[in-house]
Amino acid sequence: MIKTIDSNQYTIKPLNIDTWDAYEKLIVKHHGVWGGCWCLNFHDKPKDRIRSFENNRLLKKYFVETNRAHAALVFHNNMCIGWCQYGSPNELTNIYHKKEVESKTELPDYRITCIFVDRDYRKKGISEFALKGALKLIKEAGGGIVESYPQDTKGISVTSSFLYNSTRQIFENTGFKYIDTKGKNHCIMRIKI
Repeated sequence: MIKTIDSNQYTIKPLNIDTWDAYEKLIVKHHGVWGGCWCLNFHDKPKDRIRSFENNRLLKKYFVETNRAHAALVFHNNMCIGWCQYGSPNELTNIYHKKEVESKTELPDYRITCIFVDRDYRKKGISEFALKGALKLIKEAGGGIVESYPQDTKGISVTSSFLYNSTRQIFENTGFKYIDTKGKNHCIMRIKI
């Protein structure tokens, strides 16, 4: 059972050069996250890049410095404990089942592609808090149609190792509407902010 968090203990800050060090510490603690991804998988990356932990770190930092990577970071005290990545379809081009998704919907203004929570803070409601934080930052940037692709667990317990973008339930709790299926275990969900 996921607990409701005391939101007074946590704050949301945007990913930027000022929050980079805290974000980097969380990723390093988790060995680059999902095999050294550095939350780059959904970004359009140079074709000739050499994938490594350090190269991914440098590329992600470059994207942050040039305003091409966005996330709502969750802080507990001065420590980053999670995030919800978002961006325009031009920024986050590499979604799974892209042709299927784009045949079912028009391009949104924003995509949410990744939610990550520090292993020491899981099952405390941090994913939903991060998602709400991302929606707040999107609204502050002008808002629009926000689309995401959470796992549709159909009530079955799934290890967090496979939940790179949380669950349909978290998105429904936040006001997203189910649009259609995506691949085998995910779905397309939308909200207008």
